[in-house]
Amino acid sequence: METKGLPEVLKELRTAKDLSLRQVEKKTGVSNAYLSQLENGKIKEPSPHILHKLAEVYDTSYNNLMKLAGYIHKIEGENVSKKIMSDVAFKAMTELNDDEKEAVLEYIEFIRNKRKKK
Repeated sequence: METKGLPEVLKELRTAKDLSLRQVEKKTGVSNAYLSQLENGKIKEPSPHILHKLAEVYDTSYNNLMKLAGYIHKIEGENVSKKIMSDVAFKAMTELNDDEKEAVLEYIEFIRNKRKKK
């Protein structure tokens, strides 16, 4: 039994949601030309940030897409997904304005304080 690669899985997820490439473009901000190249295997290393956007639209596991793209694998028994997640979080933070960044930092502090009270 042949395992499906990222291009096939992305196309199946999109068609299962009955979405066109243009509809996915509107939802993610990723151009339909880029999405087409992803589905046709012409782009070998999509960014984790784009995979995260697609996982949200397709209601699928981000980790699974990251595995299919070759980002997540076992290295000396440790999963590298934490590193990838921090990279994605950093990238997302760079896209926020100053007020949004401040709100995120306040929320993180709120979560930390909540955890300490447990």
